[in-house]
Amino acid sequence: MKVGIWGALILLGLAQINWAQTTNTTDSADAKAAISKSSTSYSVFGARPEQEAILRSQIQLMHPEALPARVLFVPHWKYVDNARIFQLHVPAGYGSVMFTHLPSRTIFIDNDRYQGEKWLGYWMAHELGHLKANSAKESDAEKAAHELRRRLRDAGKQGLF
Repeated sequence: MKVGIWGALILLGLAQINWAQTTNTTDSADAKAAISKSSTSYSVFGARPEQEAILRSQIQLMHPEALPARVLFVPHWKYVDNARIFQLHVPAGYGSVMFTHLPSRTIFIDNDRYQGEKWLGYWMAHELGHLKANSAKESDAEKAAHELRRRLRDAGKQGLF
């Protein structure tokens, strides 16, 4: 009886391994579509519907050269935990409400400190500046953010935002 059970488990295990096999072609249309989609879109997690709508419209108006892969709205305790895990260094005298993890192109937003759409646009431009400059330096991010904030401000004057 025990031999039969073990034999069935081994056969089922081997069947699962075979299900995971794929073809070796790397130039499939699905792969190319996934790559192009990932470079032009991003995912938003943890945001309320109005927050996500505001974020997406602001990013569209800023038209940044480098988009994030993910934007995560997280509660304060999770934000602090992620800042600790990714070893975020905040200059003395400054606070942190958002940060960008450059290797994964992920922007973390402290949802408990969210202060509205103008606040979001101002700081999102800064975080997108980190991605554009591909630099963790605050001065590099501010230089890049200046242009993004100007685009957002110009769109506001035209009544688009």
